[in-house]
Amino acid sequence: MTFVEVKVKLNCQKHRYHIFQIINLFYEFSHIIFVEEDNWDFNIEILKNKVIIKHDNETYEAEFESCLKEKENIRKIIFLYFSNIVHKKLPWGTLIGIRPSKIALELIEKGENYEGIIEYFRNHFCCESRKAELCINVAMKEKNLVNTCSRNISVYVGMPFCPTKCLYCSFTSNPIESFKDLVEPYIESLIYEIRQISRYIKKNQLNIECIYFGGGTPTSVDDEKFEKIIREIYNSFVYGYKVKEFNVECGRPDSITLNKLEIMKRYKVNRISINPQTMNDSTLKFIGRNHRVRDIKEKFYMAKKCGFNNINMDIIVGLPGEGLKHIDKTCSEIEKLSPDSLTVHGMSIKRGSRLYENIVNNVKYSISDAEQLNFMYERTAQAAKALNMEPYYLYRQKNMVGNMENIGYAANNKFGLYNIEMIEERQTIIGCGADAVTKVVFLDENRLERHANVKDIKVYINRTEEMAEKKIMLLNTLYGNF
Repeated sequence: MTFVEVKVKLNCQKHRYHIFQIINLFYEFSHIIFVEEDNWDFNIEILKNKVIIKHDNETYEAEFESCLKEKENIRKIIFLYFSNIVHKKLPWGTLIGIRPSKIALELIEKGENYEGIIEYFRNHFCCESRKAELCINVAMKEKNLVNTCSRNISVYVGMPFCPTKCLYCSFTSNPIESFKDLVEPYIESLIYEIRQISRYIKKNQLNIECIYFGGGTPTSVDDEKFEKIIREIYNSFVYGYKVKEFNVECGRPDSITLNKLEIMKRYKVNRISINPQTMNDSTLKFIGRNHRVRDIKEKFYMAKKCGFNNINMDIIVGLPGEGLKHIDKTCSEIEKLSPDSLTVHGMSIKRGSRLYENIVNNVKYSISDAEQLNFMYERTAQAAKALNMEPYYLYRQKNMVGNMENIGYAANNKFGLYNIEMIEERQTIIGCGADAVTKVVFLDENRLERHANVKDIKVYINRTEEMAEKKIMLLNTLYGNF
């Protein structure tokens, strides 16, 4: 995989972003640039009711459909044109937003029937029926679970450290050995923010539905520090509340100890994630993980023995060097373990990752093409079916190989409620920690406002008080004065 340059001349800058996103679907990870001069690969003219595209001495014209909005028309015309010249199968069509199930849920709530929703997805987004059906099935699961009361909230707590940083990662997940002098001051700052938010929640009599402790890898800190922060989360957000879900993203098996599992049980954690990403040792080494497949199995069975009966596992489709045989091995091993839920992520090449930097610098990687990725996704769906799991949440990211999706499956209603609330954006979620995002949802107005904490750990430590104050100011716009 290498970057190539695609030059586009465009007469209307108003739609530049949307056109870029559609072209990017067909020329993944290319350098798409907009030019003024006549040295172009594609010349796109947006007129009052049609689009004209010139390429290789040929001209293509298409008129707008009256039933579609201007932006939808332009996306659809550009998509259909590039589908014909590139011959690339993209089942999601023009959908580039990260929450396609929200569209299905809104249509369901308006009374649209199954066939009508499928037709809507096909006509508006050139979306294949099977993807529209997936959105409908997920939306039907979520329909009776999504939040309907403004006073119900969830809380996210972030730990920005990991044992190592994976090749594809762009999160705030700093290798803990390189940042060990910042761990203690970070935890102290995080505890300060947690206590400020806890006071606000109690003062305004808000109901905490879910707590998600993620990162990074929360279990990357030593046992003593881990208990210190878990105890603080419990005292601030669990004790005295009717919390439905207290979820800890243990993530890396090399960071999990028996003591940490026992600590989590003691402080009422009722859902955890142990994330292999792949069950192939060679890939684990290549992406920068220090554990092996045997470690994943060992920690999974250890958690089961400790009494955890709601364990999620994450895997990634499209990791560098992996094909169908690799994903088949991963799925076979997951089937033997039989977790309670399975989250399937599509490989996303993010700008903040080492993988992206390497590709820009012409480091060659072998990544499966769209056709092979379709077969790989089908294998994960077969695994979910073998485990009696059904899809319960869905989201997408930009720059995903094959333009696919991330999907959560769960058995016996062992779904992650926080995941649903986070994706559907019907509930206020308060974020604590470096790079944590707070989303305040105004249900009556069908809108939300965000506040993001700073990413840099040192800056967060120095500005924790400011972060907490700004968050409370935003919360006050919905819940009143503290």
